[in-house]
Amino acid sequence: MDLVGHGGAAAAAVLAPPGAVTGAAEGRDERKQRVALSGSIRGAVRADLDEIFRRDYQRVLGVAARVLGSRDQAEDVAQEVFLSFGRSSVPAGEARGWLCVAAAHTALNLLRTGRRRASREEATAVADDAVVSDVAEAVVTLEERNRVRAALARLPRRQAVTLVLRYSGLSYADVAAALDLSPGSVGTTVRRAESALRKELSHHASSD
Repeated sequence: MDLVGHGGAAAAAVLAPPGAVTGAAEGRDERKQRVALSGSIRGAVRADLDEIFRRDYQRVLGVAARVLGSRDQAEDVAQEVFLSFGRSSVPAGEARGWLCVAAAHTALNLLRTGRRRASREEATAVADDAVVSDVAEAVVTLEERNRVRAALARLPRRQAVTLVLRYSGLSYADVAAALDLSPGSVGTTVRRAESALRKELSHHASSD
């Protein structure tokens, strides 16, 4: 998928897999979140929670991180989503789709309500970029990413969630099952979402 046109490069960068949630950090993230979950859930808990957590945690974290651009905040979202799942009666076979959709909705809510805070990752990114370029260029890059996330939050919810799930690596069939869409309509929804995102970026750029 290629978001060409105004803001296309920044949009692709924002929704590309964030390196902050891959590699050696995965094991530490899972252990930390498992401890948090075990200390937070009281009463009746699904017997399959730990198994599903181990299987799907990184996927859920990745979905949230693609929206928020912050591993710290994505971890908070992942914990909230798994806490909700632990108290739910969602069939195990539908767990992955349910978790990914819940992560996308929760992360988008943070953007839409303005509760997303400036993250340490963003501050570090500016500092790291400044090592190889000038500070002004680093700041412009950060502002562009924030503009894309703000535009994403303004999209119709179904379009935004579909776009996030596809960029998070879910197949068309997985997205269709998670959102109760026909498989043939997913591609159309994604293309419309990309077009709407470009229009949002163009509209707000011209009004600045």
